Amino acid sequence: MTSNTVRVAAGQEVGRSVDLNADLGEGVGDDEAMLAIVTSANVACGFHAGTPAELRATCRGAAVSGVRVGAQVSYPDRSGFGRRFMDIAPAELTADILYQIGALQGLARSVGVEVTYVKPHGALYNSIVHHTRQADAVIDALRELGATLPLMGLAGSPVLHRARDAGLPVIAEAFADRAYTPDATLVPRTEPGAVLTDSREIAQRVVRLVSEGTVVAVDGSVLRVDAESICLHGDTPGAVGHAREVREALRLAGIRVSAGS
Repeated sequence: MTSNTVRVAAGQEVGRSVDLNADLGEGVGDDEAMLAIVTSANVACGFHAGTPAELRATCRGAAVSGVRVGAQVSYPDRSGFGRRFMDIAPAELTADILYQIGALQGLARSVGVEVTYVKPHGALYNSIVHHTRQADAVIDALRELGATLPLMGLAGSPVLHRARDAGLPVIAEAFADRAYTPDATLVPRTEPGAVLTDSREIAQRVVRLVSEGTVVAVDGSVLRVDAESICLHGDTPGAVGHAREVREALRLAGIRVSAGS
């Protein structure tokens, strides 16, 4: 498991730690409530959702809550909420990514915080798992910014290996409320059962992910998933309730919630 173990001075093991992240600044859901629960905020950059004022307010809220800010970059798809694949030429996609990060960096700095990682959103997130040309376009954007911003992506996916090989830091991510296929990818949202809705099931799943590094796929197979961060979607029905139950379950399991170094 990649999450750190926390130890007291005497050397006694007292539990693991994990980051909790959520997609915020999208103009949907309860950002204020989620910022009191998560440790990382994937802030929209305007291409799939969010106005400049909303994004700035979210960054300000993150600053007040001590939550780290990441740029949630997307296809230019506001009408589809960034959930439709777009066959964009690599050079154009790289420029889109640079534009979005730059915009959010300016808004974040205006309220005293920095963008510290990048997470693709929706269809772009899923596409770059196996679409090498688009994956390399995203990686190229981060390299052109100095290769200092980590890329957050699906744990175990080829894109994270490509990013590491390109010299980028990465953050391996798992999902609290999304079903997994037997090949460790996410079940498409268009399929039944793709999004989990039971708070208790979601919380138990996250505790297992962190403590054992495993998750059960839709066919019943057990997958090994080594993740440093767990995504809690902020725009699904009952999202805040799910997030609170996850946080409490982690506390009861002796697992510390932290964004790490």
